[in-house]
Amino acid sequence: MAYENILVEKKGHVAVVTVDRPKVLNALSSPTLEEIGAAFREIGRDDSVRAVILTGAGEKAFVAGADIKEMQSMGVEEARRYSYLGIQAMWEIRLCPKPVIAAVNGFALGGGLELALSCDFIYASEKAKLGQPEVGLGVTPGFGATQKLPRLIGAARAKELLFTGDMIGAAEAKELGLVNKVFPPEALMVEAVKAAEKMASKGAFAVAQAKRAVDAGLDMSLDAALLFESQVFGACFGTEDQKEGMAAFLEKRKPNFKGAE
Repeated sequence: MAYENILVEKKGHVAVVTVDRPKVLNALSSPTLEEIGAAFREIGRDDSVRAVILTGAGEKAFVAGADIKEMQSMGVEEARRYSYLGIQAMWEIRLCPKPVIAAVNGFALGGGLELALSCDFIYASEKAKLGQPEVGLGVTPGFGATQKLPRLIGAARAKELLFTGDMIGAAEAKELGLVNKVFPPEALMVEAVKAAEKMASKGAFAVAQAKRAVDAGLDMSLDAALLFESQVFGACFGTEDQKEGMAAFLEKRKPNFKGAE
């Protein structure tokens, strides 16, 4: 599929999705959100892809936010539809069975941080700035931050960021548990690709099911989540990758995973 606002490149078993609107700091217009959702649906069905990196074009921004120019004239119902469009795009990232790394190379504000929060984890450049500044515009976050931030860093810390609209640097974001690792700007994509390739080398079905178990389990009681994990664990034993992985271990060789169920 051809895209106008994003780029999708494949490097071996790794796909790199780049929001490509650098002149407006990669702002999330409605067409951009639609393309992100479509790209992740397509990647989710592509067995040749085993890991994904999401980043932004240019040196200044990952995604600086939602498209304020588009939002400024919206009424109540238009704003609700725009919010739902954003949430749908974020859902496609969360539902993608492949691990997704957000490589935050600059500003990740508002909808940009919400986009990063939809990924499995975040790697950031030392120059990255993150925040939810929506209250300074007289609105709330609309793409999931009020729900995702408290689950990730705790309610009190999330409320502080949401109520003040403050930007924080990558080092502070790492201390809060918002960012996994921080790298010099020139090393960010190198390290993100290295991590993606490492994950892509594992059993694809197992990685997908581990992602599914974590995400689904967060919405369950501990007892229900443990039972779900048992089901996921058992399902892995119906795959060729399980046979290959355990045979390779016993034979002291590197496994040759096929990646399909």
